[in-house]
Amino acid sequence: MSKSIDQVFVSAKQWLLSSLAGSSTWVIQVVSSLINIFALLAVFLTLFALISVLERKILARMQNRYGPNRVGPCGLFQPIADGIKMLIKEDIVPARADKIVHFLAPVLIAAVAILTLSVIPYGRNMTPFTIDGGVLFFFAVGSTTELAVFMAGWGSNNKFSMLGAMRAIAQMISYELPLIITVLPVVMVVGSLAPDQIVAAQADYTFGLVPRWFVFTPWGATAFILFFVSGLVESNRTPFDVPEGESEIVAGHMTEYSGFKYATFFMAEYIGMFAISGLGITLFLGGWHAPARALEFIPSYVWFFAKLSALLFVYVWIRGTLPRTRVDQMMNFAWKFMLPMAFTCIVAAAVWHYAGRGLRGWLWSLFVIALVYTALSLLLDTKRRFAPRVYRFAE
Repeated sequence: MSKSIDQVFVSAKQWLLSSLAGSSTWVIQVVSSLINIFALLAVFLTLFALISVLERKILARMQNRYGPNRVGPCGLFQPIADGIKMLIKEDIVPARADKIVHFLAPVLIAAVAILTLSVIPYGRNMTPFTIDGGVLFFFAVGSTTELAVFMAGWGSNNKFSMLGAMRAIAQMISYELPLIITVLPVVMVVGSLAPDQIVAAQADYTFGLVPRWFVFTPWGATAFILFFVSGLVESNRTPFDVPEGESEIVAGHMTEYSGFKYATFFMAEYIGMFAISGLGITLFLGGWHAPARALEFIPSYVWFFAKLSALLFVYVWIRGTLPRTRVDQMMNFAWKFMLPMAFTCIVAAAVWHYAGRGLRGWLWSLFVIALVYTALSLLLDTKRRFAPRVYRFAE
């Protein structure tokens, strides 16, 4: 019974394709791809609408205030009201803007975000498009985001938009390096770029209790933290939402956008967040595998989306907790700390592998990471460079 529930969506797809029995192979492949595309859009657009209202409610709870509570029961219809508002708002394009580039930028950034979702395994036999180099495809397609952001800044013919685009591109390139490098240890250990193979490599349990997820190794835990922080930057989330510093440059590269085009940028930001979180789950958190053997009766896709929900909650939690960083702080952190630690994860993973992948390898891997972290902490210590702050209060 549990197996049939686990494969219910796979069986439904096969049932739909069975009506095409006897058709040409290419027709079946095209229809199969279209089913996958519509399923992805339905699930993640619904999730986008849901997270847009839940984020405001969670932030309101954290900050001791009311969230959306007027539209529908408990304010749950707020995304519908927001969508209608964005659709009927006037689309204003600057007179001297490059209208074609201005129009294509939000389309490109949304298309790229949706494409990255296509190679992530959402459950057992539930990878929309199985590609041997799925991880490589993810980053190759995702890197197009920088082009879309530049198009938005350049096409707007606005100094604030261009400045915001340059900020965004600088931080994205800076943090893409540690983001990609932290993936390399997993690829090296598994020996494959296929997401399905990476999930399969984390399938077993140590002593029948502890899951063999890479996050439970010293190099995996460090790489996951670095990956998560880099994902915050790539998703343009607080505390790294410098390109949208409304107190400094209005709204960054989105300054000259309104109506549905602005909503498209907003949607792409959230879908990119889903994609980065999904890849992190695939690489470090065991993908769709259960955290305990006794819980394997629960469908695999339930575990994937439970892990995704937990990571999304952390994104919201961080937004409600931390203030925005300065540009110089953010760039220094990327080049002076994140990048060396990302390379350290590669060395630590190699030590773990060649030391036998057991307790001995675990300890040596931890030693390598602790050594480099301590050295960087001493080298980057800034306490001696700045005088202590003196706070004066009005009497």
